[in-house]
Amino acid sequence: MSQTGVQKDLPNKLDYSSVDEVYKALKANFDGTLDTTKLLDGAKQGLVNAASDPHTEYLNAKDYKDFNDQLTGSFVGIGAELSQDGKGSIVVVSPIAGFPAEKAGLKPKDIIIDIDGNSATGLTVSQAVDKIRGTKGTTVSLKVVRDGKSLDFKIVRDDISIPSVTSKVEDGIGYMTISRFGDDTASLAKKAAQDFKKQNVKAVVLDLRSDPGGLLDAAVSVSSLWVPEGKVILTERRAGIVTSTYKAIGGNILEGIPTAVLIDGGSASASEITAGALKDNGVATLIGEKSYGKGSVQQLIKLNGGGVLKVTIAHWYTPGGKNIDKVGITPDVIVTMSADDVKNGNDLQKAAARKAIGQ
Repeated sequence: MSQTGVQKDLPNKLDYSSVDEVYKALKANFDGTLDTTKLLDGAKQGLVNAASDPHTEYLNAKDYKDFNDQLTGSFVGIGAELSQDGKGSIVVVSPIAGFPAEKAGLKPKDIIIDIDGNSATGLTVSQAVDKIRGTKGTTVSLKVVRDGKSLDFKIVRDDISIPSVTSKVEDGIGYMTISRFGDDTASLAKKAAQDFKKQNVKAVVLDLRSDPGGLLDAAVSVSSLWVPEGKVILTERRAGIVTSTYKAIGGNILEGIPTAVLIDGGSASASEITAGALKDNGVATLIGEKSYGKGSVQQLIKLNGGGVLKVTIAHWYTPGGKNIDKVGITPDVIVTMSADDVKNGNDLQKAAARKAIGQ
């Protein structure tokens, strides 16, 4: 549904004569090859970039597919989480169980030095991922270094689908990790909560670290596992006026169970909505580092030609009336972790969470 009424002083249509003038001059004088599609995409991106909002952007058809793949956790690839080490090398963090990378024999800490005969040196993680992903059934060749030895792998790409929620029970504590807020999040989180209840857990740790967010409805559903029905989860305001209020939907399976929520600088959007709702409703303690600070709401508007406008339509506020945009949420207990802590698996934040819930 389109939004109206905010930009009242703008004309209904822009005069594109000056843009056309630039195009004609470029066409007549540029010593090189021009692509019509790229020129049009560039013009659209430039128009949207002028809004000076990092979350308002034009996505062409490919960008939109990538955006959806990230949200759903479904794509064609080999099924391995990648990162960069301190030297800038591309490193395998973990091959995902049951998928081609694991079956082929890739292991954590393998350093990828070559992709399809081309050096991986200097690549960002995103660039490496783009090169490794491709068409289902095709093969990607990787050369890795493991314990000082060079190894070659040929891995057939396949459909990869990663659940957004994982959970386990250890020593009477239920651990729920949400990697993104997607289509499967509400049902998987509810299933995990039911399992916690069945096993009579003494406490719960909800891990939202490095969760970039996603669907608003999923955040409301997850928050409702703790927050009593009818309590406010968040409000949306447009031009300073409340336009929507989202309340807990019931099914508060975990209400009353001591809970700690882990957040860090990578926790954004729907993660912050959930953390803010649990904090302001007094049902959880926040542990870790200040969150990212994305307090705005985006709508996807499909355009002719397969492109999409992702546009900020409002800003959201916690139940306590705070907008965290560019500010973030400060945890109740601040616990930072060094690079060595992460490297050595010394999870100080998780330990602090157990202490906060009396375990």
